[in-house]
Amino acid sequence: MEAMELLPIILYLLLIILVVVSIIFIVRLNKVVDKIDRVVDEVDMKVKKLNGVFDIVDRTADTLNMISDKTINLIVNGINKIFRRKKKGNDDYE
Repeated sequence: MEAMELLPIILYLLLIILVVVSIIFIVRLNKVVDKIDRVVDEVDMKVKKLNGVFDIVDRTADTLNMISDKTINLIVNGINKIFRRKKKGNDDYE
């Protein structure tokens, strides 16, 4: 009979220990989540600050690309005009 009376007491003690350990774990987990939240907020703030810089770099790259495209188009059109004139000149002699 003593083993049957002792078993529920042991189970209740183990359950109490499990509840206490779970509460401690949850409190620590909550602190960790708060720290992670602060870190994420700081990173988000820094990314927003860098967005302006990235926008400037992107606009500058687009502008340089547009200028180089126009320059290349002018050069190619000039070369095409030169070759068209030579072909037209050769056709007149035939």
